[in-house]
Amino acid sequence: MSRIIIRQGRIIDPAQGLDTVADLCIESGKIAAIGEHLQASADSQSIDAQGQIICPGLIDLSVRLREPGLSHKGTIASETRAAAAAGVTTLCLPPDTKPSIDSPAVVELIKDKAQQAQYPQILTIGALSQRLAGSELNNLFALKQAGCIAVSNGHAALDNLLILRRAMEYAASHDLLIIYRANEPALSGQGCAHEGQFASRYGLPSIPAAAESIAIAQCLELAELTGCRLHISQISCMQSVIKLQQAKKYGLQVTADVAIHQLHLTEDDMIPFDSHYHVIPPFRSVKDKEYLREGLANGTIDAICSDHQPHDLDAKLGAFPETEPGIASLQTLIPLSLKLSQEHGLSLLDTLAKLTSEPAGILGLPSGQLGIGRAADICIFDPKATWHVDNATWLSQGKNTPYWQQTLTGRVTHTFQAGRLIYQQDQ
Repeated sequence: MSRIIIRQGRIIDPAQGLDTVADLCIESGKIAAIGEHLQASADSQSIDAQGQIICPGLIDLSVRLREPGLSHKGTIASETRAAAAAGVTTLCLPPDTKPSIDSPAVVELIKDKAQQAQYPQILTIGALSQRLAGSELNNLFALKQAGCIAVSNGHAALDNLLILRRAMEYAASHDLLIIYRANEPALSGQGCAHEGQFASRYGLPSIPAAAESIAIAQCLELAELTGCRLHISQISCMQSVIKLQQAKKYGLQVTADVAIHQLHLTEDDMIPFDSHYHVIPPFRSVKDKEYLREGLANGTIDAICSDHQPHDLDAKLGAFPETEPGIASLQTLIPLSLKLSQEHGLSLLDTLAKLTSEPAGILGLPSGQLGIGRAADICIFDPKATWHVDNATWLSQGKNTPYWQQTLTGRVTHTFQAGRLIYQQDQ
């Protein structure tokens, strides 16, 4: 159908400060009108959205699709199906694929696979160093020309701060965004849990919060020196929030995001020896969680991401420190965001901004809003619908989530990408 009218949903568009019950019309892949009782035509289709929320399609700043290179954990086809079911219409792919995203050829390969999966809105993040080895800079301009939205070294360490400085200078000269995952490897070592009571009780190698906050402090100094555009990804602790708050107060142009699970789970929630709670950065203290939530509310933290990392069964077997870190978290993004809004008193408009317009602003994208004439990237979800996390509802190839077999509230019913229906919940 060339014309689709979504009827009587609660339309929330943070970019316009819009929160109203109305109809929304999609025509030729774009948003054609928003208003009361829009007229249908002979060839139009109607979707009843009463009691549901219509918002811009979510923009996820960190989604690992595991392809190319690790298709036993997930594929672009499987994980974009999960993204569509999560209401995500645009996602960023970190550079730690195999091979890493360090050449235009790999960027083209991912674009081809995205087209085959009928999910073209995959934004690649180029590898800052060759093969992510941390010693030699890539040709960052060539990656930008190939279509990379930003550059990063992912979870891999850089050999020294001089390489980071040179990368920032290079990125600044070509107006490239640097995405930085803050970690000082000399302090984090082979740690797998927060340096706190849980790690002490069970004798686990630990990661102090200082491993993150010290790395952030160094990075912020270099960003001020070089003038590059900087985004800090997946912060996890109180001191990181404080340092970012100070940097923004004094005018440094830096943005940051937090993974949704860090806003809910702490070391106190971890089940001993259950590797589904093995994440990097680790789940930290209750105080850290509260600072993250407050930082999100006051604008210190700009966005929420899923930090989706699907794994095969074998990756999560064995002793806790020997398992691979990461959570498959796309489909829990909306339910956990709704829970955050209810628990922390953050308005739904502000919460959705962290998933739509704010990530769009960080990346310089025209999406993340429901303006007339914009591409119709739309998520429709029922905020009161409950669903059980199990094989019947889960679309990711990775089932590594601490929410497995739990009942969550809030479920996506329809997802449109550029006006094309890419997901509809089974009735």
